[in-house]
Parts: sequence; structure tokens; C-alpha cells
Amino acid sequence: MSQASLFDKTPPTTPDETPLPPQESTLSSWEEFQARVLKCTKCPLHQGRTHVVPGEGNPRAEILFIGEGPGQDEDRQGRPFVGRAGQLLNKLLAEIGLKREEVYIANVVKCRPPNNRDPHDEEILACWPYLEAQIRLINPLMIITLGRHSLGRFLPNVSISAAHGQPKKRQSDGKVIYPVFHPAAALYRASMLGALQEDFRKIPTVLKMIKGKRQQG
Repeated sequence: MSQASLFDKTPPTTPDETPLPPQESTLSSWEEFQARVLKCTKCPLHQGRTHVVPGEGNPRAEILFIGEGPGQDEDRQGRPFVGRAGQLLNKLLAEIGLKREEVYIANVVKCRPPNNRDPHDEEILACWPYLEAQIRLINPLMIITLGRHSLGRFLPNVSISAAHGQPKKRQSDGKVIYPVFHPAAALYRASMLGALQEDFRKIPTVLKMIKGKRQQG
């Protein structure tokens, strides 16, 4: 697996499926981020939440995982990926020698959508500056999108079935995006679980290649 094949350019996007670009944000520290996001009322999702779920993990992590939104368990605890999908994520991390505390885990939206529905575009747009602030503050080497919805917010027109396990560069800032299936989906489909495990096994190699390319300049 050569470095050239790992960093193929993203297919061009169509005008009606433009990726959400990095946005300017006044959130210049974790303290400011936490204070702002925990009181956020920018979209209707705040009306039904029990807790905001900003994200958690190593604030200087090399790897940032991004799901779509909190579920019922996450809303109750205010933490991302704490249900069955989170248990599988922890297991997958352990299999490649990583602990949950070594990475950072977040979601596209920080409040639970009603009945776990997909977030609406206006909800994503309201929350997007928070995610971009997290990306800027963490400055990860690798962003791993969990599932098709998270992938679609970074790389529109890219199918998760075709792209999983294949690193891509986000054109706006050169960040490496590594798509994988969502752990929740893999819980119900054995074939998807096998692909998810295989894609996770590639993560240490991909991370090593990213570091190698940085050293080369």
C-alpha cells in the first residue's frame, strides 16, 4: 500500500452538495469552547436535551473520531459513545493497542436529535463552528468519520461502501479523513463488522504514513 494510493484526491463536488467549509470561530481555548457549547441554544435541539455532549478524550490527540450525534445513553450521561456502539468502539481501539483516553471522540451535533433521527441541515450548520473549533484546538493528524452521515459532512458524493478504509484529503485544509462504518451499524451486520475490524487494523499503518509524509515535508 503506497503513500500515493492512501492520499488520492477527493472527487469534485457538485454545486448542490458542497462540503461544509472550515468557519471562523472566536473559540480560542477549551475553556471558552466548553462554556459556550454547554449553554448553546442556537438550534431547536437544545429544547429536548438532557445534557450537551461536547466530546471527550485527549485534547492533543493524533486521532479524532467523529460520529453523527448523541443517542439516548449519551444524552443521559453527557458523554459520547457510551452505549453498545461505544462498547464496540472501545473494543476496536483495544485491538489496535489504543485506549479511549488516547484519542478524542466527538459528534457532528452536540445534542440528541429526537428519536435518534438524522440531524437537520440547520442543526448541523448551527453546530458546525463547534466541531471546527475542536478540530483546530486538537489539530489531529487523522480524522476518522464513523458512518455515512459523518463522512458526508466532510466528503460529499463519497459513498461509505466504496470509501471505507481509504484515507482522503479534505480539500479545504488538507486534513486526512479516514472513513469507516459506524459501530452501531456493525452491531447488526456481521459482514459490516468484519470490514470495520479490518479498517481499524489499518489505522496504525495509516497514521505512520501520515507522520512520514509530514517529515518529508
